[in-house]
Amino acid sequence: MKQKQNATVLSQREAAPQIFDMWIRTSLAEQAKPGQFICIYPKDKSTLLPRPISICEVNEDKTALRVVYRIAGQGTAEFSSYKAGDEVAVLGTLGNGFPLEEGKDKKVFLIGGGIGIPPMLQLAKELTADKQVIVGYRDDKLFLKEDLEQYSKVYIATEDGSVGTKGNVCDAIAANALEADVIFACGPMPMLRAIKRLAAERQIKAYISLEEHMACGVGACLGCVVKTKEVDHHSHVHNARICTDGPVFEAEEVDI
Repeated sequence: MKQKQNATVLSQREAAPQIFDMWIRTSLAEQAKPGQFICIYPKDKSTLLPRPISICEVNEDKTALRVVYRIAGQGTAEFSSYKAGDEVAVLGTLGNGFPLEEGKDKKVFLIGGGIGIPPMLQLAKELTADKQVIVGYRDDKLFLKEDLEQYSKVYIATEDGSVGTKGNVCDAIAANALEADVIFACGPMPMLRAIKRLAAERQIKAYISLEEHMACGVGACLGCVVKTKEVDHHSHVHNARICTDGPVFEAEEVDI
């Protein structure tokens, strides 16, 4: 059940250039699931819409959420200035999250690329399956690497080859001869397309979290749609709303 409330910033730091790591105290943590997101409202009234940010982690007593985000515009630039004690309006929890039951008793790839890496942390914490984390970065600024290593073996790909395999996450999978029965992934669209192809070639299921610009975040505006095999009950056409029907979809069900 989604609700809007005021949260309190507990801490914030710059984890890598232009990427910020913030903990906020909020009761939304009680119901948060891996792969869901929250919307954060800028205080600057000239930026009308909230910004959707994926949930990175939930603390042990479920009183706080961690978000890791990249500065992409005026709203997120404002968020990066917040200090401990500041209040912020949030809406959540939103989206469907990853289907943990699909990974039960299976070998699982957890794949994150760029700012799609943060959702993999809470997923790695909660998923009890035999899991391997594969993450892709631009360079050697490896935010969240140590956090992820607490829960799984981590394989790294970098675009510039500075760490791990040179190339993308699929290159890292091939270079390390990795195998799995199911894939959970979040990242930029080219990466998700490659993962969809990989899953089809290996005849395994893949669940992908789509990163798209969202406006309302609650399914009203139809600003974030993806083509699907099935007819959407809301719009009666072959699409789905990423913010409410997703952001996680079975890869073969969406046309990306």
